[in-house]
Amino acid sequence: MNFAFGGTGVFDTLVALPNMTTQIDFLQELLSNKVYTWPDLQSSVALVSIAGNDYSAYLARGGSFQTLQSFIPLVVDQLVVDLKRLHGMGMKKVAVTALEPLGCLPQATVASSFQECNGTQNTAVTFHNLLLSQAVTKLNNETKDSSFVILDLYASFMSVLENKADHLGSSKFENPLKPCCMGLSSKYSCGSVDESGAKQYTICDDPESAFFWDTVHPTQQGWNAVYSALQGTLQQLHSLC
Repeated sequence: MNFAFGGTGVFDTLVALPNMTTQIDFLQELLSNKVYTWPDLQSSVALVSIAGNDYSAYLARGGSFQTLQSFIPLVVDQLVVDLKRLHGMGMKKVAVTALEPLGCLPQATVASSFQECNGTQNTAVTFHNLLLSQAVTKLNNETKDSSFVILDLYASFMSVLENKADHLGSSKFENPLKPCCMGLSSKYSCGSVDESGAKQYTICDDPESAFFWDTVHPTQQGWNAVYSALQGTLQQLHSLC
């Protein structure tokens, strides 16, 4: 079952779609209607994934990186509330993603012509991931019958972006910070057309040689490399099932 909506977060973001609390409400509704049962959840694994949309919405609404540090604990605290709720519904195995290095997304690296990551953004991400790690450790100590596992997207992304993943697969990316699909100028993005319907974007010749598809999303080959880097954690999760 997939309750995710693109662009959403633990709080309301810039898209008018259900946040994580409402998404869990949808699962609760299925349980209430006996579409699924409590034993079904006990034998299931929940994947809780956030991608930083809460933070992009915060900055878009006038927040700054200087004040972001005080907002991050609010996001993690609400995420913990959501994790506890899933556990209370009968979900004993929960995987939650750490944030990927947002400062390495092309929307951030464009300022350096896709040559280096934004350290300020990655520092904020590291703080989020630290608080999440501490919270998950506490959850596991409090709920002896449950297993909360972090899927460390930060480490797996960085292992690929820094070309330290030779042993994880054959994927090689010439410039991993540069996207395959880009707008012709800053006013356009991947997939944009002008008033006459003419394309205002370019696509690289070999998408499989690019880690990022557009300014925020990896290519299929990029995700495959990340998946390879996550094998250790995924095997740990599998052993719990």
